[in-house]
Amino acid sequence: FCPLVFVASLAIQGGLQATFARYSRVANSRGLTGAEVARAILDAHGLTHVRVEPVPGALTDHYDPQAKAVRLSEPSYASPSLAALAVAAHEVGHAVQDARGYAWLRVRASLLPAASLGSNLGPILVLAGLFLGALGLAKLGLYLYLAVALFQLITLPVEFDASKRALEFLRRMGFRRPEEQGPARQVLTWAALTYVAALAGSLATILYYASLLGLFGRREE
Repeated sequence: FCPLVFVASLAIQGGLQATFARYSRVANSRGLTGAEVARAILDAHGLTHVRVEPVPGALTDHYDPQAKAVRLSEPSYASPSLAALAVAAHEVGHAVQDARGYAWLRVRASLLPAASLGSNLGPILVLAGLFLGALGLAKLGLYLYLAVALFQLITLPVEFDASKRALEFLRRMGFRRPEEQGPARQVLTWAALTYVAALAGSLATILYYASLLGLFGRREE
């Protein structure tokens, strides 16, 4: 199961990068950069206080709810491409979620500390417990790591909703032509699949740890 998840994750990452690269070379019909699209959608929703900022790297786009900032990667911020259009609208979708008090976003935020602890400490406790023969310590690590999977599970509706909002923003505000709907949806679909792959990877890790701890029954001597 774990090798299959690993291969699927690589395939999804490859698909996202190929799709993003393809539509990064295609200009959107309005000739607007990702930054301009993000700013226009934010202003239209009364979110003039939310900043739009560039961030280094590729596919590093995100919304920072603490700083109230939409941060777009260098290929998205200044590019007038179809890919930049879709990504910028998606990140603004998170800003609108935040402003409207979207329930799943709040739940995810509340789980972030536990997920961070589980990601950093969980595997260490599992391995330390196995090495020391301390089953209780290893199980504690496993339980902590469950928070990571729960966080990633809650992330799915948050990301799907942001993509749905993005496509509606682009349609309603006239930022895309009908023939640009398909490419924008492709970019957002591949991006969403990376979160599905991350959840599958965490579940595979949990199953692996559980098997090491003998939680699926004793192995025959």
